[in-house]
Amino acid sequence: MDKEKQIKLTTGEMAQLWAQYMNDSGSKCVLTHFLEKAEDEEIRPVIEFALNLSKTHLQKLTSIFVEENFVVPNGFKVDEHVNLASSKLFSDSFVLEFINQMAKIGLTNYAASVASSIRDDITDYYMECTTETMQLYKLSKDLLLLKGLFVKTPYMQEMDHVEYVKRQGFMLDVFGEKRPLIVAEISNLYANLQRNALGAATLAGFSQVAKDKEVKQFFLRGIKIANKHIKLFASKLEESYLPVPKTLASEVTSSTDQTFSDQLMMFFTSGLIALSVGFYGTGVAQSPRMDLGVMYNRLSLEVQLFSEDGSNILIDNEWLEQPPMALDRDELAQKKDPTD
Repeated sequence: MDKEKQIKLTTGEMAQLWAQYMNDSGSKCVLTHFLEKAEDEEIRPVIEFALNLSKTHLQKLTSIFVEENFVVPNGFKVDEHVNLASSKLFSDSFVLEFINQMAKIGLTNYAASVASSIRDDITDYYMECTTETMQLYKLSKDLLLLKGLFVKTPYMQEMDHVEYVKRQGFMLDVFGEKRPLIVAEISNLYANLQRNALGAATLAGFSQVAKDKEVKQFFLRGIKIANKHIKLFASKLEESYLPVPKTLASEVTSSTDQTFSDQLMMFFTSGLIALSVGFYGTGVAQSPRMDLGVMYNRLSLEVQLFSEDGSNILIDNEWLEQPPMALDRDELAQKKDPTD
């Protein structure tokens, strides 16, 4: 183990550790507010479990950074970025759905972190994170089911024989009559619709409490984009006579108290935007029907342009913490020798 500790962190490991610190510090802030305002005694333990995970992760990550003589990121702190005296911004049902969706995303990220880890201690840490997040997903999923809030993808009729594709139109029929959706396409449309519904509701709450005018307008623009995408995904489902999951707009309260800092809300929004690009890419890869691929590519471009505007707001306000990066050799070479 002593020999293992002497091995420096790779860029892959450092990228995941740094990103996780930033995400968990932001999650700690948001979950602290959720717990402070929680009224449902069944949902409260789930929030507490999620919050304790973020706190534990931050402690372990800090220890790793210190042992490696690597600067600990600033991230976000509750006393600087959360107003616990503010009114409740989101319903407890929204919070439960939020935690469930974040657990799903966490499982994907931790799997990538395990795959990027070389050192045994880092691999073991991310395997532990994966196990913990699986528990969080199950807790939140089971409670959503118990409360009748879990949105399931549709059931399909039983298959009684195997078939093979017999015509090119299975993939390439852009203008003619479209074939029914296959299960992978349905699953992605449902998941992307739900994520956009969560995003639209989140940005609705953020827009109500944002103080900076430019930030507020950015959130309002994001709501319009999310609702547009929801309608497009819904139309594809309806074409195959499939039900459309409900939105979460009614789960946002009327509070306009400053709840979170504009910086924290922009950080979360930027993260959601980045995730949507990745999920749309998965939608392209798993959708043989060409019209779906064209749709996802078009929406990805729209989201990327929106993301660029968000990055400009973060940079202009000096809110974007810079991740670890390679040395600029050209800049070092141009520095004047102090002995000259």
